[in-house]
Amino acid sequence: MTVHNSMSSGYCSLDDDLEECFFTAKTTLFRNPQNKLAAKNVTKTVEEAKPKPTIQQLKEMISNYNSKVNNCLLMKLNDDDTYTGFIKVHLKLRRPVTVPAGIRPPSIHDALKEVNLANMTEKRTSFYLPLDAIKQLHISSTTTVSEVIQGLLKKFMVVDNPQKFALFKQMQKDGQVLSQKLPVTECPLYLRLLAGPDTDILNFVLKENETGDVEWDNFSIPELQNFLVILEREEKDKIQQVQKKYSKFKQRLQEALKEANGKPG
Repeated sequence: MTVHNSMSSGYCSLDDDLEECFFTAKTTLFRNPQNKLAAKNVTKTVEEAKPKPTIQQLKEMISNYNSKVNNCLLMKLNDDDTYTGFIKVHLKLRRPVTVPAGIRPPSIHDALKEVNLANMTEKRTSFYLPLDAIKQLHISSTTTVSEVIQGLLKKFMVVDNPQKFALFKQMQKDGQVLSQKLPVTECPLYLRLLAGPDTDILNFVLKENETGDVEWDNFSIPELQNFLVILEREEKDKIQQVQKKYSKFKQRLQEALKEANGKPG
């Protein structure tokens, strides 16, 4: 198995194999029991080292951002020195999610009254969300990655544990698209402000949390059993795809050999 150099910087290229990225991250994290704690300490140190812009700098940054916006999705500075704006999140979930069975989608009336329809039934079902669906969120500068994930799950009535998911940022660098998992304490709107409104420069993506730091003890036995069922189904589908691919290849090869044998030597 080849380890990609992009992993050494904490990034996985979109062209990298997901299994290799997962293997590399997991190996790096658990080779030494102190690595996980050290990684958290490094992240905390970097976050604390980030210089916070002054109010005047913030006003200039927001004004510059709004001057580049070609729609009505502007950022607004509030009286308490926080600011609000919009981010778009691409949902790239490869596995089914768990939702309440037989419940209609939430209406505007439900949203205004903050009615949680997921609590109205204990019946559950699983289905695949549309690949690369996009959800636009209006958030504050104090809204964290953790709150963004929880908000997205609530909007889609997903009852799975939020720790099963992670928010990534995708960036253009040296002609490549790089993806990096964001810490749960990061504030996405600040990253949007720094990058500007151009989504070709910065994108947010919701994916499964596959970096080895899932707290499996937080899941119930039925949830864990459901994971096994899903993995077995994915394994069977993958086997069928491989068998179908090489069956077609064998057929074409036999046809080519038959045609070659029929020609005069």
